[in-house]
Amino acid sequence: MINTICLDENYSTTRLLTKEKPIVINNPEDKFESMLFLPESEGRKGEGGLRTKGYFKKSYEDKPLISIVTVVFNGGEFLEETILSVINQTYDNVEYIIIDGGSNDGTVDIVKKYEDKIDYWVSEKDGGIYNAMNKGIDVVNGDWMNFMNAGDSFYNKNIIETIANNMEDEDTVVSGKVNIYYKNRFIQEYGNKKIVPHQAAFFKSSYMKRLYFNLDYKILADGDMLQRLQRLQNYRIKYVNIVVSKFYLGGIGNNPKYLFRRMKEELKIKQSYNQGISFKWIILQGYNFFGLLFYCLFGEYRYYTVFQNIILKLVKN
Repeated sequence: MINTICLDENYSTTRLLTKEKPIVINNPEDKFESMLFLPESEGRKGEGGLRTKGYFKKSYEDKPLISIVTVVFNGGEFLEETILSVINQTYDNVEYIIIDGGSNDGTVDIVKKYEDKIDYWVSEKDGGIYNAMNKGIDVVNGDWMNFMNAGDSFYNKNIIETIANNMEDEDTVVSGKVNIYYKNRFIQEYGNKKIVPHQAAFFKSSYMKRLYFNLDYKILADGDMLQRLQRLQNYRIKYVNIVVSKFYLGGIGNNPKYLFRRMKEELKIKQSYNQGISFKWIILQGYNFFGLLFYCLFGEYRYYTVFQNIILKLVKN
């Protein structure tokens, strides 16, 4: 590791910098073009970070570059905790990307507060969460990547270092568990060898650039992505038995109001991969429908703290 620059030894993202601009290589199988900066779009509210000041990152044999992507839209209330959980990691070689969907609630002010510790950020209108995550895939330069979206956070400051110590070149995904919360109430621990929450998963970037999230799915594009990853000939997942992140319920993916849209997408995914409808899946949808009634009768707080806990246990088992 020669000719590296440390702007501030206190942060994971300000060590091991270089003034050497990386050469972006696009492989024939990549779905879209990788780049260091997103092309400017109409209505862009801002762009910045270390890259725009001429500082870049690269991988080293003993320190692979790990890219963390945060997507956010009007998440100023929760974003700062997410940022701090990334930049305070002990691992030296972290690249941090923030993709904002053109927020108007002060989110961009929070990003600018930390932009000397963020590699690249942009704020502009996008086509939703998975379109924003695809933009993140376009601009990551690391060998590995993780999506830690606004509101979620790494469980402690040693997580990336622990995961990095378990990575091997043959792995496609290295994953752990999440602790699930609703507001400040702990619900349960979630994730195992078969269940891969994206907040706890580190993906080989080269595969993500090949596949991308399918924007036909508005709720379950991450599930579809995992299905496609698992069908790769050389797919290999490594499970690390640690809690990687804190994940907060309340988004579209677990809101009972979107039950029928979610079921429609699940059925579409099953059809795409020639999967039958199991008896367990039918029972689970029955529980979900009952959950919708529970939500309507007893409200959001009771739903997430009582009923969602039951559903998560059923899925996990």
